[in-house]
Amino acid sequence: MNSVRALLALCAALAVLSFAPLSSAAETKVAVVDVQRAVAQTEDGLRAQATLKKLFDARQQELNKKQLDLQKQREDIDKQAKVLSKEALQKRIDDWQKQMIELQSVFIEYNKELEKKQKELTDPVFEKVMAIIKRIATTEGYDLVVDRQTVAYVRTDIDLTDKCIQMYNSGGAPAAPAPEKKP
Repeated sequence: MNSVRALLALCAALAVLSFAPLSSAAETKVAVVDVQRAVAQTEDGLRAQATLKKLFDARQQELNKKQLDLQKQREDIDKQAKVLSKEALQKRIDDWQKQMIELQSVFIEYNKELEKKQKELTDPVFEKVMAIIKRIATTEGYDLVVDRQTVAYVRTDIDLTDKCIQMYNSGGAPAAPAPEKKP
């Protein structure tokens, strides 16, 4: 999802810069925001990460317990392989394989649940960050704001990430505009 956003942002940036007349391209005011970091480092983003970590840790402990149990069962099967009848051994192996498949299914289900919960917790933060970016761009006269992950290099003075985080945490009120830089 982030790579799709990054690709779209890059395409938009290239389209704006390539179709702008040369005289106005030199005057185009560009900024950069690391959207992923901005979302993750807001107070709501940090709370979401903590909630997800608790959920993940609880699920991971449950999976680890089941995995250990299956490992012990496999060791028991291996130890008893010579004393059990062929039918009894096959039944135990089949039961073990069935439990292993169930564990894999549970693992996949937990991952889907975690992804859904992450989306549920971070989408509202993402939307608010995007609104703040738009507000900063409008207030400070930026023609283009590109996601940091789409560019190889950026000067730190045009990176608005920290400003977005501060605005988000303070309730979204725009800070005083930065003074215009004279060429």
